[in-house]
Amino acid sequence: MQVTLSHLTKKYPGRGKNAPDVYAVNNFDFVIPDGKLIGLLGPSGCGKSTTLNLISGLVKPTEGKIFFGDDDVTELPAENRGVGLVFQNYALYPHLTVLQNILFPLENLKGKNKLSKEAMLEKAHAAAKLVQIDELMERKPSELSGGQQQRVAIARALVKTPRVLLLDEPLSNLDARLRLQTREEIRRIQNETGITTVFVTHDQDEAMSISDLIVVMKDGVVHQIGEPQRVYDDPTNLFVAKFLGTPPICVFDGRISGGKVYIGESCVYEGGKNTEEKDVFVAIRPEGFVPCDDGEFVCNLSRVEVMGRDSSAICSHEKAISNPFRAIISTEDVINKAKGDVNFRIKPSKILVFDKKTEERIRL
Repeated sequence: MQVTLSHLTKKYPGRGKNAPDVYAVNNFDFVIPDGKLIGLLGPSGCGKSTTLNLISGLVKPTEGKIFFGDDDVTELPAENRGVGLVFQNYALYPHLTVLQNILFPLENLKGKNKLSKEAMLEKAHAAAKLVQIDELMERKPSELSGGQQQRVAIARALVKTPRVLLLDEPLSNLDARLRLQTREEIRRIQNETGITTVFVTHDQDEAMSISDLIVVMKDGVVHQIGEPQRVYDDPTNLFVAKFLGTPPICVFDGRISGGKVYIGESCVYEGGKNTEEKDVFVAIRPEGFVPCDDGEFVCNLSRVEVMGRDSSAICSHEKAISNPFRAIISTEDVINKAKGDVNFRIKPSKILVFDKKTEERIRL
């Protein structure tokens, strides 16, 4: 099911005398392709959950339209939109068994949509098998782990065969290992069902690992939409560059001069077509640092953390916006820790430059 959000806006009146209106979502304009998993990504308060609630019908937009396929569902009540909604806190009925929780949406169907008991049981068992909890049907939620409870919530959302599946930070209450396992299960389930899915998260690792497309938001405004790797490699502004990536991108005060990019007196990029003289922000991805004895970019080395497959060089620099910063290096690279300083060569593909006033990307 293709979902079209046309100039979608949700405005709340300001509280207090002369307080300005608050735009939770501001002019969101996007077509969610049929059968894709879309990650809505951004910091707390950016409007991603409000966008999800607008799609579900739990919140009415101030302006704009919502279409499911060719159907205008903007004014349609939530219960008639055919959406499956999974909440952060599972929202299971504690006094009901797993089977009863999954059956609950089917038992509330009325009229021509009402199913026989046999048909309901068949659908419930099929949904449980899909999320691999078919052996837990007689248990109560209190007898399940967090990951199992989340699977029950997903099965309950899927049992009605929704047109659109909406997931509101479904992994936030799980520990790190279980979160990794469950996000892989969500991707598998979405692939098997082919249901158009919108996944809300503040965790960029989650969004990038399972999404076909990510939508990066801040203050109710969409900043960039695209395939996860493309957005990571080619951010449109400094906010997107800083939000994506673990460890975060390293940002320095710099300048462009004669087609070259400088951080302090060190030239970190040359051969660019942009010859305008101006002060800029120079951002370097952590994996863009290569230890090299004759490297021109010199940083003060605090320590080296060995992470197994790679290491983190914890460094500082007088032009860095935030010290210390991390450079990700191969465990095969040897750094003289006693030296106090470390020389780096910078990979050209990992350098991004941004305007100091607008923070928009400057193409080299």
